[in-house]
Amino acid sequence: MRKRAFQLDWDKLRIFHAVAAEGSLTRAGLTLHLSQSAVSRQISALEESLATILFHRHARGLILTEQGEVLHAATSAMSKRLEAATARIRDSKDAAFGELRVTTTVGFGTLWLSPRLHALYADYPDLRIDLILAERILDLPMREADVAIRMKTPSQADLIRRKIMSSSMQLFATRGYLDTQGTPADAGDLARHRLICQGAGETSGNAFVSSLLRGTTSPILTVNNYYGVLQGVLHDLGIGVLPSYLTEHFPDLVRVLDDCESEEIPVYLAYPVELRGSKRVQAFRNFVLEQVGS
Repeated sequence: MRKRAFQLDWDKLRIFHAVAAEGSLTRAGLTLHLSQSAVSRQISALEESLATILFHRHARGLILTEQGEVLHAATSAMSKRLEAATARIRDSKDAAFGELRVTTTVGFGTLWLSPRLHALYADYPDLRIDLILAERILDLPMREADVAIRMKTPSQADLIRRKIMSSSMQLFATRGYLDTQGTPADAGDLARHRLICQGAGETSGNAFVSSLLRGTTSPILTVNNYYGVLQGVLHDLGIGVLPSYLTEHFPDLVRVLDDCESEEIPVYLAYPVELRGSKRVQAFRNFVLEQVGS
């Protein structure tokens, strides 16, 4: 005989989630506009259907059991997905609001995007940005994020892509470092200086870094993101290999060897085709384009 699939009651799960969040039947009842006894009956029925205890009962409140923790993790994930789905449905016809998950590199997110977000919030105060800074490329079609800003053409399928700017790798140091160690007159002089750069395999500017290291120059510090490289430069550790877009907010940096830079590095904004009508995505895209043009 074929075994019948077990199904949980959505309403009971909603009540369970509220009780787990509040740690109290009474407070959960107030949140749900139900009596304490009604909430208690639903929790008891859910425990009976699962043949397990979901809460330890204490005088000071309710604490999830191990089994309760497992169920709460599932209801939390369900709740977040429902909130996100509701936001996407509503913002397809209303003003932009709700959560927007944006992923980009640590350097770009920390030193270019974050300082500008006040302008986005000024126009869209109900928008909530979840900024995911990672060198790893997140899977947009699988909805690991909604929007990505990357330093190369996104290769994933079913994406809308737009080039928003170009950058290049350049050499920078502080005036204090150069006053102490001297200013290199040409690329050959770099062999006498401490070089700070992103680690091999981390950046589209690898060819430029490799060309700098063909002589006797060795990096004194390698970091897996440009924020770390910048911090080394700002603390007079040496001459840093940095993308041009990072230096705008750091006027004390001095460019070294003006004719020494990498080939153009494109910067792309991308998002899934299914989000082309999202007011949240449109608001963020327009904000980025305005900031690039300003």
